[in-house]
This record gives sequence, C-alpha cells and structure tokens, in this order.
Amino acid sequence: MSTAVYPGSFDPVTNGHLDIIHRASRLFDTLIVAVGRQVSKEPLFSTIERVEMLRAVTKNLPNVKVDSFDTLLAHYVQQQQANIVIRGLRAISDFDYEFQLALTIKKMDENIETMFMMTNSEYSFLSSSIVKEIARFGGCVQGLVPPLVAQQLRYRYLHGK
Repeated sequence: MSTAVYPGSFDPVTNGHLDIIHRASRLFDTLIVAVGRQVSKEPLFSTIERVEMLRAVTKNLPNVKVDSFDTLLAHYVQQQQANIVIRGLRAISDFDYEFQLALTIKKMDENIETMFMMTNSEYSFLSSSIVKEIARFGGCVQGLVPPLVAQQLRYRYLHGK
C-alpha cells in the first residue's frame, strides 16, 4: 500500500493546490494532505479552518485524508508510515527552495523520497498570497479558488478574524 504526504500551509487552498491533489490522488493508494501550522507567519485562517476547507473541497476523493501537523515534516511522514512527499512546482523559481527542502528531508531520513509535480499551466501564476491580496481589496477570486474558499475569503475580509 502506497501512502504519500502533500504538505503545505494551504492558507487558503487554491485551484492550483487542488490540481496537484487530484493528480497525486490517482498515483497513490492514500494521499495525506497535511496542513502545516505556520510558526513563522500569521495565517489568515486557523489550522482548523484550513483543514475543514480542505476536507470540504476534497470530499469526493475517497483516498484523500486531510490532517495537520506541527512537527518536522520528516517526522510527520514517518509517523504516517509514508515514504513519499509531494511538492508542487509552479515555476522554476520554486525549485531552489523545494530542492533544499527535499535534500534536508533526505538527510533526515534516507527512505523518504520527494516527488515534484508541476501544476497545470493555467495555475502556474497562482499562490495563496496572490489570492489573499486580490480578496483583501475586494477583487474577484472566482476560478482561482473553490467557491467555498471564495466565500470564506469574502467573509473574512468583510468581518475580520
């Protein structure tokens, strides 16, 4: 049985993230989408909110499990008895950081492999930061995030935290 972990902050989940989730879910028996607790950043949505949104938008994928973690990624992957980490790449500029992360994980546990997946070209420009910036100033995020997430963004920026 193959299990892979797709970690990220998902603050919020975008259609680019979902593209990777859908495609990776076809490659593994179980795909764990793991929401990392952002220690170094102040997220817009709490960990619980991000997990709930991800569960809602992946509910039609029976082999996708959504979880959260607040430990080293290598340790989390080991705890889940997985040996593959999925990382999405939008552009070559992402590669340097992702390459460093993959080598660090490999140094911590030589049994963990990192698999890079290019996002669909229609989402290659998309990031959670861009989506939040558009939503913060009242722009339309339709087509960038699932409708549920667009609704949550509108609510959050209208009513605050």
